[in-house]
Amino acid sequence: MEAVRLISEDGKQLGIIPIRQALEKAKEVQLDLVEVAPEADPPVCRITDFGKILYEKKRRAKEAKKKQKHIEIKEIKIRPNIDQHDLSIKIKHAKDFLIEGNKVKFTLVFRGREMMYMEQAQLLMNKIIETLANTAVVENEYSLVGKTMSMVLGPKT
Repeated sequence: MEAVRLISEDGKQLGIIPIRQALEKAKEVQLDLVEVAPEADPPVCRITDFGKILYEKKRRAKEAKKKQKHIEIKEIKIRPNIDQHDLSIKIKHAKDFLIEGNKVKFTLVFRGREMMYMEQAQLLMNKIIETLANTAVVENEYSLVGKTMSMVLGPKT
């Protein structure tokens, strides 16, 4: 017959007793028999309210989740022939996002014949990188996929 080391509801060690007897003791006090350390020899069981254990576990998980930092990727779309003032406003918004701790994805969209001005687009992306150099780190260099050029900047730590 298998035996377990039993701990009472108030934390006192009751010794090594058979499982059947441990279940009876738990039933007497109208609580559950919960296996605390199954790898121990003999296994350790505790008389407690299982619902309370589940509640505490959920509460700890919720607290841990609350303390986590969520990083979002904010996307800023621009065009190859963007005006200087418009670009400076977009860069200012990107700087604010980076200071908050978010990542910023710049997406440059080409339409029609704008694909001919690839050098201008690359200069534009380099200008953005230079302007945000003191607050951002380039995570993904700009790359062209179809008619969109994109790059990802992360906050400098």
